[in-house]
Amino acid sequence: MKKLLFLIIFTALHLTIGAQEKINWLSFEEAIELNKEVPKLILIDIYTDWCGYCKKMDKETYANITIATYINNNFYAIKLDGEGKEDITYKGYTFKLKGEGRSKYHELSAALMEGKLSYPTTIFMTEKEQILQKIPGYLSVERFEKILAYFNTEAYKDQEWADFEKKFKSKLTP
Repeated sequence: MKKLLFLIIFTALHLTIGAQEKINWLSFEEAIELNKEVPKLILIDIYTDWCGYCKKMDKETYANITIATYINNNFYAIKLDGEGKEDITYKGYTFKLKGEGRSKYHELSAALMEGKLSYPTTIFMTEKEQILQKIPGYLSVERFEKILAYFNTEAYKDQEWADFEKKFKSKLTP
């Protein structure tokens, strides 16, 4: 009987975990290359390994199946370490890790955040690689869903955020 109960619980957990969609995170270079072939909005999650709210966003917001599916269907998603050691070449310039110890930063993350280093920061770019918005700080699932839709539906072009937010209909299951 115990074996049967264990098998049922194991199968249920396996199906639940397997059913969750994960975000198809790309490197910066991969996303830019894919964008040349099939243009899409670009979402950049700038994080650090030591950032508690970055980890919370990964665990709660980005792990949500509705959020993950929406991002995978509508954006090229980039996970960019704000203190990453890898060089990144973009538009003819090679961005590198600068500084050391507690005052290190990756030049690309600093450039994207205009020198205002804050983790996490979510950046939205157009298909033409122009920055639409920089959003510093933790974003809950409910707030992030609205933000994703605001940019994906291009509501930002002709609608104020407050008006969009009032009319927004969530697809999250309670």
